[in-house]
Amino acid sequence: MSDTDQLAGGEVAGLTAEQVAEYLKQHPDFFTEHTHLLEKLYVPHQRGTAVSLVERQTSLLRSRNEQLHGRLSELIDAARFNDGQFEKTKRMVLGLLEAETLDEVAVAVEESLCRDFYGDETVLLLFSEEPLDTNDLRVLSRGECSIVQPLIDTNLPSCGQLSEAMNRFLFQDAAVRVQSSAVVPLVKGDTLGLLAIGSHDANYFQSSQGTLFLSYVGEVLSRVVARILRQQGQL
Repeated sequence: MSDTDQLAGGEVAGLTAEQVAEYLKQHPDFFTEHTHLLEKLYVPHQRGTAVSLVERQTSLLRSRNEQLHGRLSELIDAARFNDGQFEKTKRMVLGLLEAETLDEVAVAVEESLCRDFYGDETVLLLFSEEPLDTNDLRVLSRGECSIVQPLIDTNLPSCGQLSEAMNRFLFQDAAVRVQSSAVVPLVKGDTLGLLAIGSHDANYFQSSQGTLFLSYVGEVLSRVVARILRQQGQL
């Protein structure tokens, strides 16, 4: 006689609940072969009534299916968001690669960050001891930028709320509207300058947020600026 026959016929004495549970775990098709037992099984309901094992299993499976469906929806939404970010980033990079002058670089940065990434103000600041032929970006000597030296020294993007002095130095007349910002050092060997992005929303840029995208923007922008400066004999 098989183990299942013995268990179904009640010929195995002294079984514990744990042994029965382990047996059923190892034989998930047990009730398929012994459907008549399902009529006798019940699981107490919270209100004191009884539901069949099949109903209980169906309820559990439905709950798990809803959880998986919710998780799948989250993954799909994340994938769509990432696709959108990739397309925006690609447009910005292509615009920068096509730039032949520093002014074209500044225009490409402003269009991308304000149109696609919802920045409200952008500032491209370059360090140079000699005048540069530009109209759409600021050029200052390093000595004139001592107020933002802590942002330069990090070589890493900084997000959050700047001091009033730093905010006013970077955004000038627009500083009164800028409530949070991101500042990205442009580094190619030496620090070439700073990219500052300002938002009118105090919570848009926060110190706890990730800076992977900003670092990528800084790396691309640094290479483009360095290329143009070399072509102009400034590096």
